[in-house]
Amino acid sequence: MPLRRRMARRAARRGAGEQTTEAPEAPAAAAPAAPAATAEPAYMEELEQLNQLKEQGILSDEEYAAKVNANDEQIAKDLNPEPESEFSAEDPSAINASRHWLERPETPSRATSLVVDPPNGRLPEMTAAGQERAAARRGRRGRGQLPASYTDFSNYDRCLTRGLVGSIVPVIYGNGTQIVQAPGVVVIRNEMIHEARVIPLDGSAHAGSGVHMWMGDSRGRFDGDTLVIETTNFTDRTGLGGNGNGAVHSQNLTLVERLRRVDPDTLRYEFTVNDPETYTRPWTAGFDLDSKPGYEIYEYACHEGNLGLANMLSAARAEERAAAAAPKR
Repeated sequence: MPLRRRMARRAARRGAGEQTTEAPEAPAAAAPAAPAATAEPAYMEELEQLNQLKEQGILSDEEYAAKVNANDEQIAKDLNPEPESEFSAEDPSAINASRHWLERPETPSRATSLVVDPPNGRLPEMTAAGQERAAARRGRRGRGQLPASYTDFSNYDRCLTRGLVGSIVPVIYGNGTQIVQAPGVVVIRNEMIHEARVIPLDGSAHAGSGVHMWMGDSRGRFDGDTLVIETTNFTDRTGLGGNGNGAVHSQNLTLVERLRRVDPDTLRYEFTVNDPETYTRPWTAGFDLDSKPGYEIYEYACHEGNLGLANMLSAARAEERAAAAAPKR
């Protein structure tokens, strides 16, 4: 399984949800490899604004102070030699990992949503086709049902991919992103499931319409001090949320990313989703990537042949045999 790797040692040296990335410069000579950057952890539901915040785009001073205080308390618990219980109903993310494995922000964001357009922080309505794909994904394996096949697991569980958006939207850990600029190309490397995109800056055309890839086909250009990346040629097998969950997009998705350095240690990252087959209008999400000098991206040793997948299927069959052999009441 993708989870449970290197978290104890990483948590000790790194704040929550930061992402590793080097800011691109305008076209020039080759730039040195950038330090990794990170973003504050978020989950698919936080792409959208929380219900109680309605049209409010940022936290009030009182709300933000409470968020900072809760984050400081959590970091103190993480650093305790005897950390709290591994699983806690108070922290939804702890269902996946013990709290001291999870990443915490050094400076929590004031934003109430990753979605910046529409201005209300909400994802737009889905089309009928988009709703059908979402329902099909939810119905693939019912809650509480044992997996019958590897196809009952997500691409993430299978260590295949988290998709383009899912590889950079911050989640509970593994949020490093490294950006390296060389003559004619920019390379964006994500920490978790080790995706790397080599993005030409030479104005070349996208791949033909019959070619579809997990991470799409990316082409970049500079608009002043902003790196603009347009990606097409997707499959219809990845989602638009953290870890590739969320709404499954169509093959006709066009994704436009914008990266701009706002200060020596911060990149502003935004992406715009334009998929008329899935959403009734385009939408944009954005967040900051904070540079982390000394941050290293280690091998994310996860692959489709991971024993975790075979073991989960084996355990499911064992449960079925045990249930069949149990005395009938």
